[in-house]
Amino acid sequence: MNNGPVGDCEALIVGAGFSGVYLLHRLREAGFDARLIDAAAEPGGVWYWNCYPGARVDSQVPIYEYSIPELWRDWTWRERYPGWRELRAYFRHVCDRLSLWSHITMGTRVASAHWDESERLWRVTTDAGDMLRARYLLPCLGFAAKAHVPEIAGLESFAGEWHHTAHWPQRGLSMAGRKVAIIGTGASGVQVAQEAAAEAAHVTLLQRTPILALPMRQETLTIAQQEREKLGYPAIFAARLQTSGGFDTGSVDTSALDVDAEARRYLFEKQWQAGGLRFWYANFADLLTSEQANRHAYDFWRDKVRARIADPALHETLAPSEPPHPFGTKRPSLERNYYEIFAQENVALVDLARTPVQRIIAEGIETADGLIECDLIVFATGFDAGRGGLMQIDIRGRNDLRLADTWREQVTAYLGYAVHGFPNLAYLYGPLSPSGFANGPTAAEIQGDWVRDFLVTLRDRGFTRFEAEEDAEREWTEGVAAIGSMTLFPRAMSWYMGDNIPGKPRQLLNYPSVIGFAKISEDVAADGYRGFALA
Repeated sequence: MNNGPVGDCEALIVGAGFSGVYLLHRLREAGFDARLIDAAAEPGGVWYWNCYPGARVDSQVPIYEYSIPELWRDWTWRERYPGWRELRAYFRHVCDRLSLWSHITMGTRVASAHWDESERLWRVTTDAGDMLRARYLLPCLGFAAKAHVPEIAGLESFAGEWHHTAHWPQRGLSMAGRKVAIIGTGASGVQVAQEAAAEAAHVTLLQRTPILALPMRQETLTIAQQEREKLGYPAIFAARLQTSGGFDTGSVDTSALDVDAEARRYLFEKQWQAGGLRFWYANFADLLTSEQANRHAYDFWRDKVRARIADPALHETLAPSEPPHPFGTKRPSLERNYYEIFAQENVALVDLARTPVQRIIAEGIETADGLIECDLIVFATGFDAGRGGLMQIDIRGRNDLRLADTWREQVTAYLGYAVHGFPNLAYLYGPLSPSGFANGPTAAEIQGDWVRDFLVTLRDRGFTRFEAEEDAEREWTEGVAAIGSMTLFPRAMSWYMGDNIPGKPRQLLNYPSVIGFAKISEDVAADGYRGFALA
């Protein structure tokens, strides 16, 4: 790993998560002078920053790993759903096996990137003040690169500690014996709550909307078991390219309304017992398009969860009779004992819809019902998803156009890769691509291969500049919105729609099909990369 200044290069990749590391490997393999830069101390992307107690992935292995044989043949996992420590170790393994370290610079943040039209290259400045030039700028920041901390009056007066889950102290932090308040009950909130309930003196969860969580069904893995399973890995990796979510299987090709109650319950129960996200991605075909079909799934979920909540008084707060939103229109979180912790004397739940936060004072959080005493506040409040990571870098294209200004009223992009006015910039796992709807490694490989092939084609044909055409960008942006309007996603207030950030324009930020996205991208390539102006 090169920790010195980054020099000029042909292609500069920003971000050392699944997309960035894979793209670096594929471009180096194709003979490009490609380099990768990242602000973290080591590769892993979100698995470097997400080191809070309980942080682990919600997609099972081997789905959640690269399909490259030299990476999985001599690697084994300890758990079906690995935690952040094991995922960091996996990234070190990847960089070792693919000999990537000498092309990676960690601990360095990109501050700005300005396009120079006269030389057809990007001029990039780091937070250390170093400057470099690159023909292609390839941000791989993911959809969760900018944490969101809500503005709450008095936070600066709090006498204890507070941390966002995405900026947890790398040295770790004990919650034993402490009074912990957790704001937010999405994926990270659920994971922290389960850990805190086991050791904190008291835990208060502040819930805005009930999380429709699914049972993880964690499993300890043995080496012998995985060696047997590896015989089927090639088929699994091939199958994940043919599904809507990039998982091992897709939805069943049947409507929930075309079967009787017994058959419907049979599939619900099968996927529920299988665990993980299968109840979401391997359910009936119309789960996310038909309100009536969706309601059947919600009622099943509600009854399953209520059976695990010891206090009937909490039924309406945690698993309401009427759905707070259609099931699956917010990404479900996985849980292990989340609903059981509310039976513990050291755990309390605050419904922010009834008792909103008023302010924070030195002793804790004041709500409409009084003071919540705490010495640690955990903000599990998510991200400025999709656009946030890209907008926090001073990226300027033609005529000094700022990307942050371009996206202020609406995120626009062609194929979820490129933005008109920003030549030679292609981002991966960002807005208007499958990103938040997709299994990360699957999307990383599909997009990484496509960008590699695109840049090889440009090189072979003598082109030095590409830019998304304005009409193509508009059609793609409108097309994603049109597809979204045919689903139930707009019915929920969610980060999928940008609703979690005050003032953020409301739009569906993700293309809702991995296989559909891949087929369109392949067709664009076969048609001479239509929609791109090449020069």
